[in-house]
Amino acid sequence: MVFITGDTHRNFSRIESVCRQFQTTVKDVIIILGDAGINNYGIEEDRKLKQILCLLPLTLFCIHGNHEQRPQNIAGYVETIWHGGTVLIEPEYPNLLFAKDGEIFNFDDRKCIVIGGAYSVDKFFRLTHNLNWWEDEQPSNEIKERVEKRLEKENWRVDVVLSHTCPLKYEPTEVFLPGINQSTVDKSTERWLDTIEKRLQYDEWYCGHYHTSKRMDKLYLCTRTSVHLNFKL
Repeated sequence: MVFITGDTHRNFSRIESVCRQFQTTVKDVIIILGDAGINNYGIEEDRKLKQILCLLPLTLFCIHGNHEQRPQNIAGYVETIWHGGTVLIEPEYPNLLFAKDGEIFNFDDRKCIVIGGAYSVDKFFRLTHNLNWWEDEQPSNEIKERVEKRLEKENWRVDVVLSHTCPLKYEPTEVFLPGINQSTVDKSTERWLDTIEKRLQYDEWYCGHYHTSKRMDKLYLCTRTSVHLNFKL
């Protein structure tokens, strides 16, 4: 089985509930649509969390969010092929997988492209209060080029898009934080995703980031408290 859920931010209680409810094994997968929070505080503190998560009877497949470090920048991660696409893993935690942006993964004979990253609206609060913030939180030009080249190779047709944020046209403005001046928010990733969405033929698009549940056309926003069963392995 394959499950999809939104941001976890280091709180995996609902994933533990899924394991109990469905009697999962490591052959089952839960897709976390960014901000899993597994690579967040540093090697030692994160290692303690990973030691707990690696005992779960489930494989975690994580999209890159904005409140976490990219595994490419952490010593010990290696690339491997999984379900047809490239993931990064640490060998001692084989059920904790981190998707490489622009890769296509095959779930239940459905092609799923991964596009992670977003801007942190709390960036300046984090910097002011000496909290973690990563400069490469949004997709770089290199990542954008990789995504577009892969979609060109697929003739701009995939079954599913898995992203952290959503195209600008689908932003859920009703859940924007009232204390944030939206004119200061960098929406370049969302604008770029708009251009992708206009060209791409797809069946479903899943994203997290906004901590709300909502369906708009073929796009699904997934909240931190929802789990969706969509595919079978």
